[in-house]
Amino acid sequence: MMNGKVHILKSDAEAPQRFTYPFCYRPHPLCLAAAGEVRRYLSSRPEWQQELARGKMLGVLVVQEGESRGFLSAFSGTLDGKTQHEYFVPPVYDLMEPGCHFQQEQERISAINHQIEELRGRIVPNSIAAEAKHAIRIARERMQQAKTQRDALRSAFSDDELKAHQPDFIRQSQFLKAELKRTKEFWAQKVQEAEKPNEALRQQIELLQSERQLRSHALQQWLFDQINFLNAKGERKGVRDIFGHVVPPSGAGDCCGPKLLQYAYKHNLRPLCMAEFWVGASPRDEIRTDGNFYPACRSKCLPILTFMMEGLQVDDNPLQQYEEALEAKLRIIYQGSDYIIVSKPSGMLSVPGRNGIPSVLSVIKTRYPQASGPMIVHRLDMDTSGLMAITFTDEAYHRMQNLFARHQVEKTYLALLQNPMQEGQEGTISLPLSPDYADRPRQRVDYERGHRAITHYRVLRNIGGHALVAMQPETGRTHQLRVHCAHIQGLNNPIVGDRLYGTPDKRLMLHAWRLCLMGMTFQDDWQEL
Repeated sequence: MMNGKVHILKSDAEAPQRFTYPFCYRPHPLCLAAAGEVRRYLSSRPEWQQELARGKMLGVLVVQEGESRGFLSAFSGTLDGKTQHEYFVPPVYDLMEPGCHFQQEQERISAINHQIEELRGRIVPNSIAAEAKHAIRIARERMQQAKTQRDALRSAFSDDELKAHQPDFIRQSQFLKAELKRTKEFWAQKVQEAEKPNEALRQQIELLQSERQLRSHALQQWLFDQINFLNAKGERKGVRDIFGHVVPPSGAGDCCGPKLLQYAYKHNLRPLCMAEFWVGASPRDEIRTDGNFYPACRSKCLPILTFMMEGLQVDDNPLQQYEEALEAKLRIIYQGSDYIIVSKPSGMLSVPGRNGIPSVLSVIKTRYPQASGPMIVHRLDMDTSGLMAITFTDEAYHRMQNLFARHQVEKTYLALLQNPMQEGQEGTISLPLSPDYADRPRQRVDYERGHRAITHYRVLRNIGGHALVAMQPETGRTHQLRVHCAHIQGLNNPIVGDRLYGTPDKRLMLHAWRLCLMGMTFQDDWQEL
């Protein structure tokens, strides 16, 4: 091949008929071979090993150039503090090019930050504010104590005594209120006088902060104007046009997928298949496994890659291929007078989503047109199968909701994990979770802003080299069981078929097996086992 970024691909595998659907895929054999070549190259760069060990997402794109076939490679973000290296394709727009407008303006903004910090360091601490707070608190306490004493006397006095002392009570209350007001005014003036030496400094800081905000906004808008993407039709579109009314997220276009396709289109290379894989340790707040392949992120890449793939014949989205089969697999386990227990198949949403595929709610509404109210009492993830309670009246819905809210419902899940574990091992996992806003629908472990998430587990047995685990969630966070199994601080053992936190397979092997409520126990055999 003539292009220097295209590397020789040592594989006799047949090229796919259609391009990879990047948000749900199994890596093609050609991509597996290309990823192996990239890993071999990385092993030859000792100066990168420490950084790679901390974790990095890389990507490969197999391309056709005339009669020859090869592959391109890319890394997300930076590597060794740089955006460009000889072996990898360049960024869509290089923000780190020395002397470019972006770098010059960043230096100006950094200089403003240094000025602000220097001015803050010159501000004299105001000890008067603490004295004022203390004096006002004492005045409030005195007023409250007097009120408590008056209330006690009112309760002890007879009607005649109360009538005689009431004017004194009123005068005392008015005096103490006025005293509190005078105290506040006195100390407010003292605090203001003590702050005068700092006023000029604070005004300078405010002016610099306003300038920083204006420069940052202008730089972001300028950057949006520089970043544009190509598609297979030869069309070009800017990042702002691609995201429409939504402000493009920071780093849009900096992931592997857009870099690879952009380079291919610019150099008249025909894309055949693409994949992204992780090298190194998992980040503390995400779940990544060395050597695993991952879908492109949705928050940044979905709009961009959707445009860039226009003109390519792309694989169908596998998640939209099961509509009729899903409806048939939704089974009724129990039918009461005002509620039912159903068994949801893997791949079905609990409630309608944006893509219009069948959900438990839409199917049950069709089967039971007389049902009213919210109906869905609790949800299961789309990829999880098993038992759900559905009500047919408002009264039944609120009754069932109260049971869940008071933790009077016991839910037990069965999960088949990637690796074997010691039979009988049990314990509790407590890892707080929050949404990964940059890569929905993933969740992340977040000790600062995460919500409490607790799971109790017991290893039942090993089946074919996989641990079968019973799990009882004490809380009901999104993807709680999946993250608690896969995360290194949890079981460090992903659920089989977990396309988000482990390795994709025919399905996610997680099943809501048992549901105990209102004195009844419902159990659903797991047909996949």
